[in-house]
Amino acid sequence: MIASVSGRTTAIGPGTAVVEVGGIGVLVHCTPGTLAALRVGEPARLATSLVVREESLTLFGFADTEERDVFEAVQKVAGVGPKLALAMLAVHAPGQLRLAVASGDVKALTMVPGIGPKVAQRIILELKDKLVPGAPADAGPGVPGVALPWREQVHTGLVGLGYSARDADEAVAAVAPQADAELAAGRVPQVAALLKAALRALSVR
Repeated sequence: MIASVSGRTTAIGPGTAVVEVGGIGVLVHCTPGTLAALRVGEPARLATSLVVREESLTLFGFADTEERDVFEAVQKVAGVGPKLALAMLAVHAPGQLRLAVASGDVKALTMVPGIGPKVAQRIILELKDKLVPGAPADAGPGVPGVALPWREQVHTGLVGLGYSARDADEAVAAVAPQADAELAAGRVPQVAALLKAALRALSVR
């Protein structure tokens, strides 16, 4: 298993990044939040999970080991593959997913594109005793750099989920009042919450 990669980021695309490791460019599929923290030409260190299929080997990268562990855990549920697992982490932070599963929050899980009520109930049933909240978060390899402005992170997240740049712009504008209210109250806008609100805004257009 490839547990992590470390090297210079040479390219960033929709849903992927290329990290140069020992002179070899390694393509890594990443969550939108992880991609938003990477910069071309700068070093990166990602926790990784290798998904092996008969016709392919696909490497997925994460900001920390907790995110990777949740990614791997949810794939143990029938009907949840790596693409859907990545979408879950694009909408919910690992701690939020743990809480949603533990509390049986079907509504939170169905906010993820591709998850309907039946799949959400299956996830809760099969992972309730395994994906428990309060598990210690391992700082893991991490991604260098400070947090980026919420607008860029939400926009990158939406594009990573397949929305057009124009749709992403409109959704960011729709959730801006929510972020402004958080800032006015002296709180840092939570990107995961804003991304969920942006997805809701796009779904009701």
